[in-house]
Amino acid sequence: MTISPHLHQFYIDGTWVAPLGGTLLGVENPATEEIVAEVALGTAADADRAVLAARAAFDGFTAWKPAERIDLLAAVIDEYNRRYDEFAEAISLEMGAPAAFARDAQAWAGRVHMQSTLDMAKTFPWEERRGGTLLIREGIGVCALITPWNWPMNQIACKVAPALVAGCTMVLKPSEIAPLSGALFAEVMDKAGVPAGVFNLVNGTGPEVGNALSGHPQVDMVSFTGSTRAGIQVAENAAKTVKRVAQELGGKSANIILPSADLAAAVKGGVEGCFGNTGQSCDAPTRMFVPAAKMDEALAVAKSTAEGFTTGPVTADLGPLVSRTQYEKVQRLIEAGIAEGATLVTGGTGRPDGLNHGHFVKPTVFGNVTNDMTIAREEIFGPVLSVIGYDSLDEAVAMANYTVYGLAAYVQGAPEEATAVARRLRAGQVSLNYPDWDTFAPFGGYKQSGNGREYADWGIHDFCEVKAVVGAA
Repeated sequence: MTISPHLHQFYIDGTWVAPLGGTLLGVENPATEEIVAEVALGTAADADRAVLAARAAFDGFTAWKPAERIDLLAAVIDEYNRRYDEFAEAISLEMGAPAAFARDAQAWAGRVHMQSTLDMAKTFPWEERRGGTLLIREGIGVCALITPWNWPMNQIACKVAPALVAGCTMVLKPSEIAPLSGALFAEVMDKAGVPAGVFNLVNGTGPEVGNALSGHPQVDMVSFTGSTRAGIQVAENAAKTVKRVAQELGGKSANIILPSADLAAAVKGGVEGCFGNTGQSCDAPTRMFVPAAKMDEALAVAKSTAEGFTTGPVTADLGPLVSRTQYEKVQRLIEAGIAEGATLVTGGTGRPDGLNHGHFVKPTVFGNVTNDMTIAREEIFGPVLSVIGYDSLDEAVAMANYTVYGLAAYVQGAPEEATAVARRLRAGQVSLNYPDWDTFAPFGGYKQSGNGREYADWGIHDFCEVKAVVGAA
């Protein structure tokens, strides 16, 4: 594939510019451990230059009519679709993701989220009357968008699209671990005719560029997706200038399989959901709750399902973890599960058989896990499932809610019963009986999983201020 020629530059004020400082970082293909490119890491000075460009562009752009901004997003989508295969190839290279998954899930997510935002922007209540008061929803201002490596285009699209139609200007800092798709996206924005300064891109680390953006006095809002630990730091930096902060953070999602569920189908679907994207999803159903009397039956299905996955580069079901650091973290947590007495059903430490390089992890299932074990409490971010038994539904709900996280939850069973259980779960999105991905449903978390909501019109609301004109003509 052709790697973007702009990785040593930043996109600021409508042009590609050289960094003011910083260093180069090798971009690794985690499937091969080979360095495939180098990306420039910016400094606080680069972040400042981008923020000032966004500030200068804001007044002019936010005055555009909503219909004009909607047309601009449509042009961005058209250009994205024209280069769709390039995005799939870039994501496969920077994440090591299997080619089919990179194309049909990762690149697709960028497309579908922009389209969902476009669809809802056309009927969004930009202005409405309540008696003698005119309510106006308008762009909040300059936005810092900080995105992760695990779903690069999903998260870029979920932030850029609503910010653009809301009339905001922005600075995007993609993950420095997976910057190839971000550079392509900046090229798309340029080609689509986004005005100078409206969209800016600066690569860099969180401690350097991320901190500079979240604490910048000319930034009005920070939208951050990443770890809870980093999210806390973003919020602390932003508090000094009372910015709005929208965050989608960690998760440890429960999957309650009710006695009324088809156990074999529910367990199989739960393993598949946990292992998607090699387990590198914040909303993965990593804690499976099953009736204690059916533990052995559930573990047999989980073992068979997990051992049916192929792991490897390009054409396998599961790719590698994104980095050596992530690989070593997951190895430590698997070791903790064994040491604390969970039943290792399949998988375990080390690479899968036949793989002697790359950050590949064995698809792993633990049974007879208790809710106080490390693997039941900490976000693992790898293909590791914990199966926990329960004796009563009240116990299952209590254990599901006993976590600092609250991003997502899952319930399998008779629809009315599953809906009743969903009402009791403290999570921002609850999926019943493995439905299709709904990109129009709000996505975001309770508790330490963050605040705010993304997707479609929910994302647009987060990037708007509401002005009340009382006594308007």
